[in-house]
Amino acid sequence: MRLEPADFDEANADPETLALNEQLERLTGKLPNLLEVGIEPLRQAQEQGRGAFGPIEYSDLARNQTIPGPAGDLGIRIFIADRVDGIYLHFHGGGWAMGSASDRDGRLEAIARNSGVAVVSVDYRLAPEHPYPAASDDSEAAARWVVENGAETFGSDRIVIGGESAGAHLAATAMLRLRDRHGFTDFAGAVFVYGFFDLSLTPSVRNWGKRPLVANTDGLRWFAETYAAGADVADPDLSPLHADLTGLPPTLIVVGTQDPLLDDSLIMGARLVAAGSDVELHVATGAAHGFTSSSIPASERAKTAIQDWILGCVV
Repeated sequence: MRLEPADFDEANADPETLALNEQLERLTGKLPNLLEVGIEPLRQAQEQGRGAFGPIEYSDLARNQTIPGPAGDLGIRIFIADRVDGIYLHFHGGGWAMGSASDRDGRLEAIARNSGVAVVSVDYRLAPEHPYPAASDDSEAAARWVVENGAETFGSDRIVIGGESAGAHLAATAMLRLRDRHGFTDFAGAVFVYGFFDLSLTPSVRNWGKRPLVANTDGLRWFAETYAAGADVADPDLSPLHADLTGLPPTLIVVGTQDPLLDDSLIMGARLVAAGSDVELHVATGAAHGFTSSSIPASERAKTAIQDWILGCVV
């Protein structure tokens, strides 16, 4: 992992990135105030296509099924294209409180087609109805199912695990649980896209303030506290940034410099390197949280980097 000072100089940001930030700031400033109305109006806005990144586009390639979960049937969404050299186990973002496995259909179909993998995206339980450890338990169960059934079901045991935001957090905790509880350390790679790794809040989150650029300090604190539901946020099972990170696979970290979770990515990357993992850092200059949901050039470069990384891990 190497930090390039030019990547953090906003003067080097694409004009399209800066224009998107202005658009996102206007839009998210008009969305219902999470602290005043709770999560349900934001869920409805997203489902109705009024979220920060517009309507959800569903893939005809996807199919739904269930697997055994800790609280009954656990939904997964599977994408299989023409070639399968490995498996990408994916966890969606949404602060552990919103979203679903179908939210990222377009990107997951592209990964299936361009990276030669079967994609398995997980419909884990959401807070506040199901606080910690529900989503983490579901993620662990999904990871175990893929490890135990991947070769027979998809024809490969090469597994890359990842996700965005809270989904990157769940990918990290699933890997740590499989290592510590089940002795499994054979993931082929990991992809952490602007992950939320410290629920006690890193400096970049604490210092961000109220600027409504998709996520801000108050909102991220609400998501962390709502999922933790009184549990110790310094517990490594809740905040993987605090965990022993030895034995984890090569990892791609993607983050924009205008993201309050920037420190989560940078510190997690540094800790992984210190623990012996190979880390590739992809920095999108000037990009906001969630930028990979757009079609700006910075997003397309990041999505290509993710697809190439996954392909390189499984072949």
